Amino acid sequence: MKKIFHTTVALLALSLAFTACSSSKNTSSSPSTETSAASVSRGKFVGTWQLTNVSYDGLVENAVQNVFDQAAPRDFIGSTWKFTNSGNGIYTLSNGQSQTIFWSVYNGGSTGTQFQFKKLYEGDKAKNVQEGYRLNIGSISGTGMTLMSPIAVGSGTGYIIYTFVKS
Repeated sequence: MKKIFHTTVALLALSLAFTACSSSKNTSSSPSTETSAASVSRGKFVGTWQLTNVSYDGLVENAVQNVFDQAAPRDFIGSTWKFTNSGNGIYTLSNGQSQTIFWSVYNGGSTGTQFQFKKLYEGDKAKNVQEGYRLNIGSISGTGMTLMSPIAVGSGTGYIIYTFVKS
C-alpha cells in the first residue's frame, strides 16, 4: 500500500512538472481537454502522434540500451505512431523502420490505467500474440501525451518517459 501511494505521488509530481514545463501554447489546457490516467478513454489515442522527446526519471540516460526489443530509447525520437479506433496501429522510426502493432487501454486495478501494445508480424493475429508492452499513462490531451515505461532499479522503479504531440 505504501509503495502504491509513493508511486501515485511520484506520477502526479511528474505530470505536474511536465505541465509546468510545456510550451506557452499548451499552458492554457482546460480540464475539459486534459484527461487524467484514471479516466482515459480509447478514443483519446486515435490519430497520428509524433514522439518528440525521451527523458528519464530515476535512471541514468544510457542505462537502458534497448526498448520494445527494437532500438535504443533515443532512436524513437522523431518516430510517428498511428492508432486507429479498431486497435490497429503502426509506428515508424526516423530511419524508416516500421512496426505494425495492436494497441489497447488496460485497466489493471492496482497498476492503474496503462497503454499497451503487441507487435504484429505478417500472418499474426493479435489474439494469438502473448507478449507485449505496457506503459503508464502520465497525461493525455487532444494535443499531447506522456507515456512512462517502468524499469526495475534495485528495489525501486525508474521510468523512461516518452513525450508525444498529436499531428
